[in-house]
Amino acid sequence: MEIKFLVVDDSVTMRRIVVNSLKTLGYDNYVEAQDGQDAFDKIKADSSINFVITDWNMPNMTGLELTKAIRSNGPTETLPILMVTTRGVKEDIVQALQAKVNNYVVKPFTPQVLKEKIDAIISSI
Repeated sequence: MEIKFLVVDDSVTMRRIVVNSLKTLGYDNYVEAQDGQDAFDKIKADSSINFVITDWNMPNMTGLELTKAIRSNGPTETLPILMVTTRGVKEDIVQALQAKVNNYVVKPFTPQVLKEKIDAIISSI
């Protein structure tokens, strides 16, 4: 299965880090979004996007709000979502999991950690 990632972060630098990590892992099919609203618009417009990697803290629509929007939209409700964020306290992780993210990574991370999380999500779908 060809994976097309949507990398969502308001930080251009952080998007570059995630994209470079994906390239290191052999993934080269991706699009980028600068916030949750931009991401949701791209998801609705491009049905080939089949994996979302999103930050939490963003303007316009947070990663948590994006997750809830994806989960409540019929055609996208099963889209795999990996939350990559600086929010590492237990309450935040629980809140993200309750919103039905598939997995969670606390920044900073290594490409190996990203690979493990992506592999875990792929093997569960």
